[in-house]
Amino acid sequence: MSIHVYNTLTASKEEFVPIKAGKVGMYVCGPTVYDSCHIGHARAAVVFDVVYRYLKHRGFEVTYVRNYTDVDDKVIKRANDEGKNFREVADYYIDEYDRDMGSLKVLAPDIKPRVTDHIPEIIDTVQKLIDRGHAYESGGDVFFDVSSFESYGKLSKRDKESMSAGARVDINELKRNELDFALWKAAKPDEPQWDSPWGPGRPGWHIECSVMSAKYLAVPFDIHGGGIDLVFPHHENEIAQAEAATGTEPFAKYWIHNGHVTTHGEKISKSLGNFIPIPDLVDRWHPEAIRLFLLSNHYRSPVDYTEEALDIAQDHVDRFYNALARADEKVVTESDKKSTLPAAGEELETMIESFSEKFEQAMDSDFNTAGAVANMMELLKGFNRFLDRADPASAKHRELIGGTADMLKKSGAVLGMLDENPVEYLEERKRRKIAKSGMDATLIDELVAKRAEARNGKDWAEADKIRDELLDRGIVIKDGPKGTVWSVK
Repeated sequence: MSIHVYNTLTASKEEFVPIKAGKVGMYVCGPTVYDSCHIGHARAAVVFDVVYRYLKHRGFEVTYVRNYTDVDDKVIKRANDEGKNFREVADYYIDEYDRDMGSLKVLAPDIKPRVTDHIPEIIDTVQKLIDRGHAYESGGDVFFDVSSFESYGKLSKRDKESMSAGARVDINELKRNELDFALWKAAKPDEPQWDSPWGPGRPGWHIECSVMSAKYLAVPFDIHGGGIDLVFPHHENEIAQAEAATGTEPFAKYWIHNGHVTTHGEKISKSLGNFIPIPDLVDRWHPEAIRLFLLSNHYRSPVDYTEEALDIAQDHVDRFYNALARADEKVVTESDKKSTLPAAGEELETMIESFSEKFEQAMDSDFNTAGAVANMMELLKGFNRFLDRADPASAKHRELIGGTADMLKKSGAVLGMLDENPVEYLEERKRRKIAKSGMDATLIDELVAKRAEARNGKDWAEADKIRDELLDRGIVIKDGPKGTVWSVK
C-alpha cells in the first residue's frame, strides 16, 4: 500500500513519493509568538504531529522543521505596549507554546528555528532576488516584483488581475505594483533592526520561511504544511520568492493545509476574541480527548468546537482506557486452562486479522484520522464483547486479550494516544470528576464500606438505600468478586 495525499498545489490527491527514497523533509509554519495559543493553533500542531508520527510508523526517516516567528508587527506591538524588549515577549510565548503543545502530547519537531537567528541568510536571499531581477529597493524597503514571476497564483489558483483589485485597498506608494510584497522593511522608531545593504531594518514575514526551509531541508523538499489561511498570501509568496531565488521548481513537492477550528461556524481566532487558552482546555478535558476531538474530522475539513463534542471525545477515551484496564486485570492469571473461544472471541480474531490493514488504509488515504478512529472504535466494541466472556484462566483467551490491547496501543501511538497506565489514568479521571462535582472521596468510601457491612449482615434494605443515595450523588457502584468499586457517572 502507498500513501496518497491531497496536494493544494495540484488540487488533487497524489501518490506520496519522497524526493529521496525512504526520507522525508517536512516544513510547517509555526506560531507568531506574541500571545497565548488556542485550540486553532493546537489543531495545526496536532495534525502535523500525526503526519510526522504516521510517516515514521510507515518506516520513513523524517526531518520535521517548524519555525517560530519571533519578530513581526504583532510581536513588536506587544513588546512596546508592555514596555519590554521584543525578545522578552518572544521568549515568553515560545516557552508557553512549547508547554501547551507538550501538554497535548505533541512531539517536538526535529528543528525549531527562529527568524532572528537567520538574519544573515535572509539578507543573502534578498540580495540574490535583487541581483536576479525579482526584487527592488525603494525607500529602504525591498519588495518582491510579482510581475517578474510568471506563475504567481499557482498555489491559490488566483489570477493576478483579481488579486490586484483586492490589493488596492492597502496602497503603498513605495511599491511599483499593488501585489508586490515586502522582503525587507526599513527601520522605524522603537523597532528592532539589523544592518543590511539597504539600510537598517528587519525581514518581511514571507521571506523567513523560504529561507529557513531551504537551509534545513534544501530545495526542493517533500512537504510544506500549515493552516488553510496561509495559502494566500503567505505560501503563495513563499513559492514565488523561493523559486525565483533558487531557480528550482517546485519549491516544495506537496502542500498540505489543515482546516480551521470554528465555533458556531465562525473561525476561532484571537482577533475575534472567541478562543479558550490551551491550559483552560486541558484543565477541563484530558489531552487525549482534545486530540481525539481534533482528529475526529478529516484534517482538511473544519471542526466545530463545542463542549458537547469534547465531552463525547472524553467519553470515548475513557472507554478505551476502561477496556485496557480490564485487559490488564485479566491477563495476570498464570493458569494454562484449555478453553475454546466463545463466538465473541472468534469475532474478535476476525477483526484483528484485518484491523491493521484497515487502519493503514484510512491513514494512507490523505491521513484520514476520522476513518482510523472509526476502525479503532469498532475494534474496541469487539474487544469489550470478548472481555465480557473471556476466561482469564485460559492461556488462549489471555493471548487474544493481550494481542488486542497491544494493537490498540500501537494504533493509538500513531494518533498520540493510549500511552498512559490505564489504572492511573482512570484514577486521575475519577479524582477530576470528584473535584469538579465538589464531592468528598473519603465520604464515598465510607458509604461504600457501610453498604458492604449491610450486605454482609443481609440488611438488603439498608444496602439498597445507600446505593440509591450514592447514585443520587452521581456515584455508580459495581459489585464484583474482588469487592465493590465505584465510579463517577
